[in-house]
Amino acid sequence: MFEFLDTLVNHGFMQNAIIIGLLASVACGVMGTYVVVKRIVFISGGISHAVLGGMGVAYYYGYNPIYGAVVSAIVAAVVIGLVSVRYHQHEDTIIGALWAIGMAVGILFIYRTPGYSVDLMSYLFGNILMVERESVYLLASLDALIVILVFLFYKRFLSVCFDEEYSQLQGIGVVTTYLLLLCLIALTVVILIQVVGIILVIALLTLPAATARYYARSLIQMMIIASLLGAVFTTSGLIVSYEPNLPAGATIILIAGLAYLFATASKGVASRFRGHRDRSATP
Repeated sequence: MFEFLDTLVNHGFMQNAIIIGLLASVACGVMGTYVVVKRIVFISGGISHAVLGGMGVAYYYGYNPIYGAVVSAIVAAVVIGLVSVRYHQHEDTIIGALWAIGMAVGILFIYRTPGYSVDLMSYLFGNILMVERESVYLLASLDALIVILVFLFYKRFLSVCFDEEYSQLQGIGVVTTYLLLLCLIALTVVILIQVVGIILVIALLTLPAATARYYARSLIQMMIIASLLGAVFTTSGLIVSYEPNLPAGATIILIAGLAYLFATASKGVASRFRGHRDRSATP
């Protein structure tokens, strides 16, 4: 613990990692709540894996891979959203296709890059300790954009998530709102990739929100609790993984997963206890 604190105070890479973790916590807390209540985890998975294609193309042409990730994530979100709305019966097929194509294109471009020096594993599994300051600024901008748009369109998102038919009757553009929601999820995916990588991004997107759902009484409360849990998971994951030199991303997800299982088990035990107490009180 003391070694971690010393590194945090004296080294910029650890400060960047903490900042990225906190930014990711806000994004996954807010957008992960929508993913959980709307039950679109599979759609989010398709977006997250299609991102590798854009990252590979951007790196091949000498650009920051994050820029390619942003573009490909938004394109994937729009395509999947339109197919989901217009041709619901083919939704799983297009998600699977974009998932596979994105991964394949990314791998091909990364391996064809002259003087190949990128560690593909850092994209797939994340390397939060290697995030540069430039990326921190970019991800902070994305985080701010997500929070501002959610604040502006909160009621529309809420309505679309829980009752699309009522939203249409109220004159809300369901398709446009849904596509905007998926685009914000896509931007969140780009942020989370820097923390845990493409393979584990869905876990960090959903586990804090799924855990928060047990304790929240409203969507706002769920977002706040999920963001706080995300901050705890990312920070504790960095602390736990530092001295044993463990992969930070995998450690963060392990802690988040254990917390979710504990919350689920606790909720189940509490429900059984209340049920038993109610039956005992019945004359």
